[in-house]
Amino acid sequence: MTDQVTDPEPDIPGKPTSASRTTLSHIMTHNDTNLLGTVHGGVIMKLVDDAAGAVAGRHSGGPAVTASMDEMAFLEPVRVGDLVHVKAQVNWTGRTSMEVGVRVLAERWNESAPATQVGSAYLVFAAVDADGKPRPVPPVVPETDRDRRRYQEAQIRRTHRLARRRAIRELREKRLAEGFED
Repeated sequence: MTDQVTDPEPDIPGKPTSASRTTLSHIMTHNDTNLLGTVHGGVIMKLVDDAAGAVAGRHSGGPAVTASMDEMAFLEPVRVGDLVHVKAQVNWTGRTSMEVGVRVLAERWNESAPATQVGSAYLVFAAVDADGKPRPVPPVVPETDRDRRRYQEAQIRRTHRLARRRAIRELREKRLAEGFED
């Protein structure tokens, strides 16, 4: 496997995964809690989108917008006082889009233990120009075996995402042709 995306823009040099990798950290407060007293999933999702957006903008060299979230897993509850670290990197790039992988870790405020993984997510971003139109992104260049594995896994998620969209579109078209309302 090569470290380059298929069909990259010929005039855009690739960027290594480390070039745009980032970590966003935030202390959770009472304002972040849900009715159960743990941190609301939506608060974590916003942090995930913020970190992923920063990475996508860095990698693409300009504005990038969230196109989809393939998966968000909440593995452990986050509590008030926890220091949450959201680590993000570009896993894969297409011509105008990129997948950003995110890991969410929490350090318990009252323990001197290593951070625990509390969540993960995969988001797809589209790079846009000043008019909101898609623009090319640099190919991502995986640097490590882990980066190459993430790249391959991202390709699988993309294949599944496109197949799911196609199957849903075909089912809708079939139902409309049969006279059913959408």
